[in-house]
Amino acid sequence: MPRDLAAGMHDLSFATTEFVLPHTVLAEHNGTDIAKYHVGIGQRSMSVAAADEDIVTLGAAAAAPVIARHGADRIRTVVFATESSVDQAKSAGVYVHSLLGLPTATRVVELKQACYAATAGLQFALGLVHRDPAQQVLVIASDISKYEADSPGEATQGAAAVAMLIGSDPALMRVEEPSGLFTADVMDFWRPNYRDAALVDGQESVTAYLQAVAGTWKDYTERGGHPLEEFAAFCYHQPFTKMARKAHRHLLNTCGYDTDEERITRAVGQTTAYNEVVGNSYTASVYLALAALLDQADDLGGRSVGFLSYGSGSVAEFFAGTVVPGYREHLRTGAHREAVDRRRPLDHAAYRALHARSFPADGGDHPTPEQTTGPFRLAALRGHKRVYERR
Repeated sequence: MPRDLAAGMHDLSFATTEFVLPHTVLAEHNGTDIAKYHVGIGQRSMSVAAADEDIVTLGAAAAAPVIARHGADRIRTVVFATESSVDQAKSAGVYVHSLLGLPTATRVVELKQACYAATAGLQFALGLVHRDPAQQVLVIASDISKYEADSPGEATQGAAAVAMLIGSDPALMRVEEPSGLFTADVMDFWRPNYRDAALVDGQESVTAYLQAVAGTWKDYTERGGHPLEEFAAFCYHQPFTKMARKAHRHLLNTCGYDTDEERITRAVGQTTAYNEVVGNSYTASVYLALAALLDQADDLGGRSVGFLSYGSGSVAEFFAGTVVPGYREHLRTGAHREAVDRRRPLDHAAYRALHARSFPADGGDHPTPEQTTGPFRLAALRGHKRVYERR
């Protein structure tokens, strides 16, 4: 297999939830100065899943336009990345495979490593394409972030899914070698099997993230990666959008550059538009940043974009992508903006009711209220089995 085969992202689509909670509503409830949210963490609202939405319905909604445009004949693998898994054994991707009517001759797996897993899926997909350039891989990143009510993490909640079609001769972005890698065993964010809501040490998480920024960049440069000044923009994992600015400031410091705000804005300013209104979508976050960049920036054809994918615990990767000339003809800008704009605002009581909702564990027949207007819904939990339907 020729090592110079161009492989990367052929299509990119995202979906989010039926509902949205503005941070003004949260601030009014808990008496917080709204500047703490709008300025302090860089968030304006957060997507909230309906009773009949979950990572499967979001993932299928993100992937359906990709299948509609390209068909499924060349898709031999589906990789579903999530840290909001609905089953300890069965991949959420198998449900998506069924909802989308994909061929039976498909391998489907689920990957987990906090918010990093979608990048692992991307890299695994590239390996499959290099082995067989005729095939394509559907990588889906789908998560619903949930923290305890009135906890410090509550304001960073969110939900979204991104679907990426990976193949040879990509229309959007070629993924380049090398990658810079970093792993460290830290307890900055975790969710034991017996808990619905994650646990987080906020300060430790920021420290671990910045340590990973420096560690991945060191490995990337030692392996012959691009110098910093060759990148047109940087897409960072955004647990909150202010973190992208913190991360890039740290990278500039690591490289001995000035860290003026204008320089940081040029690097990350067009990557935060979707994350600041969707909230933390975990595995999908860094690729929502890419969607925002491509949908807003002047022509980036032929330019390099840097990616820092971070997953607590922790695993991180820095890699580069080259935007393909003519990529704008393949964007889904209108659909992405519609996905954000169509969400229905919640008041605080309605949000709390959804936040507290969970299925009984008795194996009975538990239908869900019809709330979503999206193309797929979780209809019921019946005999411990999740029942999905197309709308």
